[in-house]
Amino acid sequence: MRISEAADYLGVSDDTVRRWIEADRLTATVDGSGRQVVESADIARLLQETASAPVGAETAPIVGRSARNRFAGVVTRVVKDTVMAQVEIQAGPHRFVSLLSAEAVDELGLQPGSLAIATVKATNVGVEVPRT
Repeated sequence: MRISEAADYLGVSDDTVRRWIEADRLTATVDGSGRQVVESADIARLLQETASAPVGAETAPIVGRSARNRFAGVVTRVVKDTVMAQVEIQAGPHRFVSLLSAEAVDELGLQPGSLAIATVKATNVGVEVPRT
């Protein structure tokens, strides 16, 4: 994921992501276009580490929330058996847990580091995958 995308998911500036790369808090590689990129699994790890840290209004990530309660985030954990699965998504300071079929997890290709959108309606949380 490009640095600007990582910054959006982490709720920080591009410069902060670059400083974290320099400080070895995040690991970056160079893509085929010569741009620095960060693995989404590394973003998921950092989101989990910082999830309990308070987030002020000035640093809260804007994740495209609408009246339908959609939260863009990163899958941080998948626990799956033969029929059902539990998927955890970290979206800024919010952690969502969804229970869905193992077949749906396979079809969506969900794994730690996957980008996903938690859709909340009443007491149900659905999982969507953004086009990349």
